[in-house]
Amino acid sequence: MADKRAFQSPEFGAINLGQRKTRPMFADEHWQSQPWYEAPREDPAIPEVYTYTGGISFDPGDEVVFHSTSTAKSWQLQIYRDGHEPEMLHEAEIDGVFAPTPKDAYRNGCKWPVSHRFTLPADLRSGFYRVVSSCERPNGTRFVQHHFFVVRPTKKTRRAKILMILPTGTWTAYNDFGGCNHYFGVEGEDGCQPSGVLSLERPWTRGIVWLPAGAPRICADPGPEMGDAPRYPMKEWAFANGFGQYYAAAGWAQFDRHFVVWAEKEGYELDIITQTDLHCRPELIDAYPCLTIIGHDEYWTWEMRQAIERYIEKGGRLARFGANFLWQIRLEDDGKRQVCHKFKAIHKDPVAGTDKAHLLTTAWEDRNVRWPGASTVGVNGAHGMYASWGGFAPNGQKGFTVYRPTHWAFEGTGLHYADIFGDKQRIFAYEVDGLDYTFRHGLPYPVDVEGQPESIEILAMAPAVLAEDEPEGDGFRYYVRGSDHEGLVQCVEGEVTPEGLAKYRYGSGMMVHMTRGKGEVITAATCEWVMGLKRGDPFTQRITRNVLDRFTAG
Repeated sequence: MADKRAFQSPEFGAINLGQRKTRPMFADEHWQSQPWYEAPREDPAIPEVYTYTGGISFDPGDEVVFHSTSTAKSWQLQIYRDGHEPEMLHEAEIDGVFAPTPKDAYRNGCKWPVSHRFTLPADLRSGFYRVVSSCERPNGTRFVQHHFFVVRPTKKTRRAKILMILPTGTWTAYNDFGGCNHYFGVEGEDGCQPSGVLSLERPWTRGIVWLPAGAPRICADPGPEMGDAPRYPMKEWAFANGFGQYYAAAGWAQFDRHFVVWAEKEGYELDIITQTDLHCRPELIDAYPCLTIIGHDEYWTWEMRQAIERYIEKGGRLARFGANFLWQIRLEDDGKRQVCHKFKAIHKDPVAGTDKAHLLTTAWEDRNVRWPGASTVGVNGAHGMYASWGGFAPNGQKGFTVYRPTHWAFEGTGLHYADIFGDKQRIFAYEVDGLDYTFRHGLPYPVDVEGQPESIEILAMAPAVLAEDEPEGDGFRYYVRGSDHEGLVQCVEGEVTPEGLAKYRYGSGMMVHMTRGKGEVITAATCEWVMGLKRGDPFTQRITRNVLDRFTAG
């Protein structure tokens, strides 16, 4: 059983304070000109410790194997179940053993030696277990590193009606530990290219598993005044504080944890699995009347989608409070390696041009795949994308406009047609999903698209954009610009043309309801929905309760 003593956060106090060192800063340096990734110092004079586990999820009773490297003489391992009321599970003092980190650790794993073994209690509750490795430094400070594993529910330990699926494919895509993620890295002739292949046998970059309160989110808050240069506070904060440059884009700390804390506080029981479990053990979902996915779930395998659609057809219900359903991935080596070549898939993915071309690791709308996300979750990444930050409508509305207030999802809210909810809590921001749509008599309807269910009903929506608008001004400098816009058009249309760019430049984020077979889906397609829960928006909270209560009834 978990330790029920009063919980003391292992992260309390000042941590990870490096030695003060003066260096020149050149006039053309900034966070965008020198992308950074996390890696060990490997300096014997500076104590540190890094740990990963032999898998990302386990059954109760399984042995968890820890792999570590440390320049400290000894270090502390602490494991606790995270949530509304964290519970310490295990603590150990471990002798430090140093092992070098391979140059290709991001692709082929760290291959560090075993540092510890721990057998999980047979009755251990399902959940997210944070792994904290720490050591003391001579100056009196501590070095702290975070990892995690998930404890899956079994028939014996299952206690919830809601099964939460963590979007670990997206977490992996943004994890840059050791040199690369799917966005940038040290590959290529210029040593500045991403990797299409990523290992899960490595630590998570700082910020994916744990964040201090107040770390900036991807949202213009407040919006810029006229003439202000574009700002990207999450990048600036990460650069200034030593966190992963993509900490704000994905992870337990930024999204999923907020939902779990709110749900447990509200009395909802949650069992938890990872996307890897969904891929490898899809039968796990069949015991639950309701599945939920939170935050940023950008990356999926073909097998994951098949499992979800079969589940819904048979009468299951999916509550998706998240967005950016965009890329197909493949999992290899029993889920220990993730493949996604994205915009370069047609040239780099070995399945291109074969009888497995439908598994091409590109956008779901790619002309070689053609399985729109709406088939599974009611909306598409390609018709949504960015809102309320940088050059992406930074002064746009930050909540949803209601169009069908009589739908059961809005019961008890008192919302009217054209009301906006969640704006003060900034729930409509970062990345969103939508559909191509048209208006009839003041109401939005999806435009018919091959592979898109006819039952989709648009309940609420707001505008989004795929490329940054770039008004010029003194010192103006933009980040994403039009790179994603052009890349997506290339994938879907086969070439970049003015017509293609115009077709995909503007989109929307939507809240939709969809039936499929005997089941149904609600998607509130914005990554920032959880902020309505955390920041106490009564409308977002009531809608979430309506969905969860209906989907778990009976």
